[in-house]
Amino acid sequence: MIPALSFDRHGSAEPPSPIILSVPHAGREYPLQLRAALRVPLVALRGLEDRYVDALALDARDTETMFVARRARAWIDLNRSEQERDPRLDDGANSIGVPQSAKLRSGLGLVPRRVGNSGDIWQRRLSADEVALRIFADHRPYHMALAAALEAAHARFGVAVLLDIHSMPPLGSPERAPRLVLGDRFGKSAAARFVGRVESVARAHGVSTAVNAPYSGGHILERHGDPRRGIHAVQLEFDRTLYLDGTLDGPGAGLPASAALLRAIINAVSDEALPGAIAAE
Repeated sequence: MIPALSFDRHGSAEPPSPIILSVPHAGREYPLQLRAALRVPLVALRGLEDRYVDALALDARDTETMFVARRARAWIDLNRSEQERDPRLDDGANSIGVPQSAKLRSGLGLVPRRVGNSGDIWQRRLSADEVALRIFADHRPYHMALAAALEAAHARFGVAVLLDIHSMPPLGSPERAPRLVLGDRFGKSAAARFVGRVESVARAHGVSTAVNAPYSGGHILERHGDPRRGIHAVQLEFDRTLYLDGTLDGPGAGLPASAALLRAIINAVSDEALPGAIAAE
């Protein structure tokens, strides 16, 4: 029996646009196996969510192919590689000779070990088989589907651009701190012209930006961005105060304006991509 997919795909089988959208951290499904193993209240795990950024992305989407994870990030983090398994949690981790990233050392590996000020998430260690099942059922299918969509878009248009949509806690006062952080892994995952277009759109909407600080992009950009082949990937981190309510728990009054900003970003990136795509057809 083939297990049901743990993400939603929006859009036709053949991408109608060179732009592919990904929302990997907004999932709010918490499987019973997870809930039974918790040592923190379930509500504490919301600190790992990109809270309702899927609502923002869905409001902004037109016909673009988009993938939205349903499983919570606490179950498995789609923006970490399969090798980022935490030896302090996961019996299947092999830390011998494998450098640990700063995220993994802090407890934010493939399966997160800690959440914010609440501390350790789990009552017990996870078996190698448990984590392997999450990889096979949730992590690999998402990345395979994303890769296939990017390849299909590239084949059709001669170029493909992944916009990986996330949200972040406020970085400071709205008057001084960036409210949208763009990541391209310091130029490794996308041509600079795409980031430049996004910056211009945000500026026109009165939203301040930063590039690669403090978020430069994670495994999704590293795995799928390949500018030399014409496949680009940019991470977008929206300040949650832009689109959530005052408690940062549910969609707020700013959601329509934030969706309009994201729509304008998608349009601008598509406009930047399409001249090359038309020439390639």
